[in-house]
Amino acid sequence: MTENLSPSSVHAAYGAGDLAELSVFAGGFINFGYWAGLPADGPPTLDHRIASGIALYDLVLDEISPGDRVVEVGCGRGLGARRALTRAPSSVVGVDVTPEQVERARSAGTDPRLEFVVGSADDLPLSDDSSDLLISVEAAQHFADLSAFFREAARVLVPGGRLVLTTFFAADDDAGPKLSALLETFASGLDRAHPISRVPDQLAAAGFVDVRIRSIGEHVWRGLDRWIAQGERRDSWDRDWLRAADRGLLDYHLLTARLPAGSGS
Repeated sequence: MTENLSPSSVHAAYGAGDLAELSVFAGGFINFGYWAGLPADGPPTLDHRIASGIALYDLVLDEISPGDRVVEVGCGRGLGARRALTRAPSSVVGVDVTPEQVERARSAGTDPRLEFVVGSADDLPLSDDSSDLLISVEAAQHFADLSAFFREAARVLVPGGRLVLTTFFAADDDAGPKLSALLETFASGLDRAHPISRVPDQLAAAGFVDVRIRSIGEHVWRGLDRWIAQGERRDSWDRDWLRAADRGLLDYHLLTARLPAGSGS
């Protein structure tokens, strides 16, 4: 489902604009949030929204081992990459296709372990076998070619290296047109209707093993909708994320995989 998609829509959302300025992403983490353990009754507070964005990142950052060389693809403003430093990696490289986001990330301060660079998911500006862990948080839905991204991930990871990401995937090949009719970001081409059913084969073709895909939508969609429902966008198309999930058109997933220990690029 890549026809009629506009690469300029990504720049419009993240470059010329800044999604972090929208109330739905209050707190600066540009993700839908992981709401498990947060109050499920009463209106969510700003603190709850910020905690949900951090919690989604932590699902991925929990995979970091001390001393890892970490790459984040789709690093945005760099908040997650900076949080990754609390897990004692040896280095974190944040990669983003939007130059403006990379500049925002760099402007937040420096750390000798941290670097931000411009690059695309299917052409990472990194050397072969240079990383231990590649992460991505709610960015892969923008990637035009998931197979190319998985091949690039395999190239830059060392043998035994790991991939972990969160994002939302389409339920199947038929969901794309329905998602475009329901959700503006699919209609504009900002989000891509990648079917979850294809992902295991795409990862295997890139050389990954031990692929694990877990639905976490029950801890994403309703919490997100409760947050939107009380804000300035309470009557907007944003409420259709929950409707799309309830109709079985898409779901949110946590994905992990690794390269065989004896593999090489």
